[in-house]
Amino acid sequence: MSVRRLAEDQFQPAAFAFSDENAVWADKTIQKYPAGRQQSAVIPLLMRAQEQDGWVTRAAIEKIADMLDMAYIRVLEVATFYTQFQLHPVGTRAHVQVCGTTPCMLRGSEALMSICKSKIHAHPFERNAEGTLSWEEVECLGACVNAPMVMIGKDTYEDLTPERLEEIIDIFAAGNGASIKPGTQIDRIFSAPEGGPTSLTTEEPKARTRAKKADAESVSAPVDAAPVPPSEAGRPKSTDAETNAALKTPATAPKAAAKNAKAAEEQPVSGTATAEPAPAVKAEAATAKPSLTDKNRPSGIEKPAAPDDLKMISGVGPKIEATLNEIGIFTFAQVASWKKAEREWVDGYLNFRGRIERDDWVKQAKALAKGGEAEYIRVFGKKPR
Repeated sequence: MSVRRLAEDQFQPAAFAFSDENAVWADKTIQKYPAGRQQSAVIPLLMRAQEQDGWVTRAAIEKIADMLDMAYIRVLEVATFYTQFQLHPVGTRAHVQVCGTTPCMLRGSEALMSICKSKIHAHPFERNAEGTLSWEEVECLGACVNAPMVMIGKDTYEDLTPERLEEIIDIFAAGNGASIKPGTQIDRIFSAPEGGPTSLTTEEPKARTRAKKADAESVSAPVDAAPVPPSEAGRPKSTDAETNAALKTPATAPKAAAKNAKAAEEQPVSGTATAEPAPAVKAEAATAKPSLTDKNRPSGIEKPAAPDDLKMISGVGPKIEATLNEIGIFTFAQVASWKKAEREWVDGYLNFRGRIERDDWVKQAKALAKGGEAEYIRVFGKKPR
């Protein structure tokens, strides 16, 4: 997997174009990024091209590069770096990715690969005679507890035996892959123990028993004792079906669990109940700026004809520089002269507690005021930002 090259010219199509639906999707995806940052969409566009054609062609790489105003080599670098991108034609009905990492190998992944060699092709990345199936060995697919497993498309098939993988391959070869339920292929729920739960199998005490106990404790407690808070006091209010103690899990009641999932889908995105608003904290009290008439405010000056570039001080960006200019701070010499009380005032006014001391603005400003960039490099061993 260390060397990845594009497929030979005989397999490469002459051109590539997104379908109408995918073209609309691609435009919306590119618009998610600010102007000049559209190149960030390169991975999702490459993945959508692969989902459309089954693999990433040279024509697709060049098309996406043109859409994102990128050099062809930059998109090629991405496509060849990430092994999720298929650079050669794969099976039209199934491309079987067999996990060969340690947990799966210890649980029999080599036997699964032998099945792929006998049922599909002797070599990975090669298609069967009909061109409908192909396979490869991949690194960890993230279902180690259900090893061994394979991935086909976006679905995983776990807890496999060679015989079960044979059946799955035959079903995909017949074009009926959608009929196979993804996930574990044995009698268990997700990654729960095979055969059902092995712990917490006893029923919880009935609610009225706890209530009677609480009543008895309240009667025996001294009158002046502090009230015992209710057991639910620390829990946030929620209308999520999953938090309802009366509902069951897939292991204990599969039909009820299906209703839980349906109820969860109908909940609002936030999934939380409308609770009483918390007492508002006065924002002005938490972020109040010190007074401009405070005695500790540094002395300001009129804007000189050639003010210093305060952004050369590490920790000062365009916004902070503009704020400093508003209070009459335009030169390195002014910053270099700040005393402790003045630094604390500016810290509070900028609402960046500790930044001036942490980045040592005064020492930086002294170097810049004394000898500019050369002096800064002499003192700090690097160029100013």
